[in-house]
Amino acid sequence: MRHMMSYDWMETVRNTNQWLGASARAMGSYPIFSMMPNPALQWMEAWGQVTERTFERMAVKPDWGIDSFTCEDGRDHLVQVNTVVEQAFGDLIHFDVLGRETQPRKVLLVAPMSGHYATLLRSTVKSLLRNCEVYITDWHNARDIPVSEGKFDVEDYTLYLVDFMRELGPDTHVIAVCQPAPLTLAATAYLAEEDPKAQPRTLTLIGGPIDPNAAATDVTDFGHRVAMGQLEELMIQRVGFKYAGVGRKVYPGLLQLSSFMSMNGERHSQAFIDQIQRVAKGEASDHDAHNRFYDEYLAVMDMTAEFYLSTVQRIFKNCEIAKNEFTVNGKRVDIGKITTVAVKTVEGANDDISAPGQCIAALGLLTGLPDSKKASHVEPGAGHYGIFAGKSWRNNIRPLVLDFIDANSPKPKTRKPANRNAAAK
Repeated sequence: MRHMMSYDWMETVRNTNQWLGASARAMGSYPIFSMMPNPALQWMEAWGQVTERTFERMAVKPDWGIDSFTCEDGRDHLVQVNTVVEQAFGDLIHFDVLGRETQPRKVLLVAPMSGHYATLLRSTVKSLLRNCEVYITDWHNARDIPVSEGKFDVEDYTLYLVDFMRELGPDTHVIAVCQPAPLTLAATAYLAEEDPKAQPRTLTLIGGPIDPNAAATDVTDFGHRVAMGQLEELMIQRVGFKYAGVGRKVYPGLLQLSSFMSMNGERHSQAFIDQIQRVAKGEASDHDAHNRFYDEYLAVMDMTAEFYLSTVQRIFKNCEIAKNEFTVNGKRVDIGKITTVAVKTVEGANDDISAPGQCIAALGLLTGLPDSKKASHVEPGAGHYGIFAGKSWRNNIRPLVLDFIDANSPKPKTRKPANRNAAAK
């Protein structure tokens, strides 16, 4: 009960700050005050506007915002988001570009479950929609999942990926971004042994901690430094009475957000001060760079306690993937069983979350895969975000990934020219 009350207390603090911001904005823009302009009132209204929006976004799942797409024919085609597989803790969804021919590349994006929604990969989806059929894992906020649905840990996550890959079939090209890279590798190895015909054609791992000990970062240091008992006591709470998942043990999104922001506290503080100044001067807009970034960054979701704790224990502390000792339902998943799936790793030279060396370690585990089906790339000057959504992704990495997909896909069948003489007879 103590942890449930602390969950509700955090939500109360968030709600109160949102209300304070709304009140300050309303008071600062009160019409009668326009008779005697006062800079203090302008600043109060600006502070209120930024504060209200900031704390409101923390409780709202962002929209995909991909309503239409301009294709090579020069026409705008409507985009429909369809649910292909629906499960308690996450769905498989498809971005269906209406009126366009089915694209030969079928891509499954595996989104992280690390505090943010799958919409964090919105720009990645848009960049691939141009010439791919794009599917993505859409993980649910744990606070909205009733306790009756049971647990969800790293093994359950892996089995969800197995189900999604089976649904899409063997002509799928999987791209795993950041946190899910180790478990996506494990899911592929699971299929290699249990259902080889359902394996994807290629697997691209982007900035994931396959071997966290290969290159130390603040994230890996934290994983080794903190005891599991400390994590459970300090980070885990029970969902409060406001949500459908009341009583479920979670790692709250608001706690995760405080951890994210503390890593670059000064930069975030300055960004909000600058935004208040822009609003006060009338230089801000609803979709300016600040709002586009923070509308997504501040929207956080709860993780189930068992998923968070098992990730720290098994992926970071015990390094089960790196040692090829990961098990699902008591059975070892041997990564060496992957023999036909082409695998490419992508890292950012300036990645301070999954440093170079952590992801490429996957290639060393693929003992049954010929070198001709292995590839790697380190992007110079790129940080963590840039390797899947920034300029580095758009200009350099995306073309390389698509070339890798094409190189490991069957050649398109060409029609034989008709025998005109035979047709004339």
